[in-house]
Amino acid sequence: MLRLTWAQPEDLLGHELRQAAQDGRNASAVAAVAARWKRAGGWDPPARAGASPEPASPYLRLLAEDLLDELADLPAATAEDEPTDLDGVRRLCPHWPRPAAAAPAPAVTPAALEAAWLGRAVGCLLGKPVEKLPLDGIRALARSTGNWPLNGYFTARGVPADLLAAHPWNRRSAATSLAENIDGMPEDDDLDYPLLNLLLLQRHGHAFTTADVARLWLDELPAGRAFTAERLAYRNLLCGVEPPRTARHRNPFREWIGALIRADMHGWTNPGDPAAAAEQAHRDATLTHTANGVYAAMFTAAAIATAATGAHDVHACLAAGLTVVPPRSRLARAVTHAVRLARTHDDFDTVVDELHTVYGATHHWVHAVPNTALIAAALTHADGDFTGSITRAVAGGWDTDSNGATAGSVAALLAGDPAALPDRWTAPLKNRLATSVGGFDGAGFDTLAHLTHREVARP
Repeated sequence: MLRLTWAQPEDLLGHELRQAAQDGRNASAVAAVAARWKRAGGWDPPARAGASPEPASPYLRLLAEDLLDELADLPAATAEDEPTDLDGVRRLCPHWPRPAAAAPAPAVTPAALEAAWLGRAVGCLLGKPVEKLPLDGIRALARSTGNWPLNGYFTARGVPADLLAAHPWNRRSAATSLAENIDGMPEDDDLDYPLLNLLLLQRHGHAFTTADVARLWLDELPAGRAFTAERLAYRNLLCGVEPPRTARHRNPFREWIGALIRADMHGWTNPGDPAAAAEQAHRDATLTHTANGVYAAMFTAAAIATAATGAHDVHACLAAGLTVVPPRSRLARAVTHAVRLARTHDDFDTVVDELHTVYGATHHWVHAVPNTALIAAALTHADGDFTGSITRAVAGGWDTDSNGATAGSVAALLAGDPAALPDRWTAPLKNRLATSVGGFDGAGFDTLAHLTHREVARP
């Protein structure tokens, strides 16, 4: 039996109910929808997986579709503080960065971009085997092999059988991402999307539109390589729904992390111009996301654009990222809180425990708000150090591979050269990336850096 993940209406409704509560939509109306669903025999969505074990009856599936539409019609209390349109975002940002002057862009070298590509890959690879595991499982697995505080790739060697039974490695990733199995960088959507955005810039330049992103995906992205919000936007495109409605139509994942993991290329190719980077990220993100899901991408792109100049520390980069996020939004409040925690506590586990206390019960492990907060906390606490940043980001749980990838991209870009990254992290990658994005399978990170450098914005 084929159970398509992140797509079945009966599994989407529970996520939409949670999103409705976070949006502050009418509580009694939301409760009434939830009650109708439960009375009809509906269920909560799986906590970790993308699909429930059994399909719903035709009646339940139709009911789920109707209730998804009913919830979508409820106004959100957060709407004024969290617009999605770019003009609305700009109006709420009092410190929106000024556009870069019409002068030569600040230099970003191919070496710095190679470091950023490598850093993204290393951080992703570190987090892959423990993706979807709870925080206590990650800590127990690392401690069982003497790898806590986390300081190297995870290994199955020496892990007690009963611990592995309780906390099994990510099924798809263990064969390629445990220390004893690494042989080059395996495929992951955290690397596929930067490749797609490289193609986007090659074909359409920096003035690309959201429709250009959609066409590129339909041409180059296998549907099975898209997940959560991306999968539903892809489905919406095939059903004739046009952007930006693709981000809203029966898409409860529109504030999850997917747009954030697509943001690096926009920052890498706009060094010193966080406004331009954020605007590009916005055009990309609004195919699939709204509000905080879009802000997470804009924040990341602006922070990376600032890092790409080589003239700022990690704290200035994160501050630049916040200038493009509405200050009363949930994402801005979460990042600000996380940075404050990281500056206050010497023990990063204390920071992580506090973030999980605040967000663990209310947000899915892939939601953009807690994950962006964790990335910012990891980078702050490590003071931008590469190893410290990726290990903290992954040790904090939630979307471990995506968080490690973004933290690794920022920290490696600040390091400025592949030689500045410890060999124990980069050597196992063998300068080789696997991907299903056409024309890039087996590409080296040095080659990708040179191709990226060609797309750096120039006046």
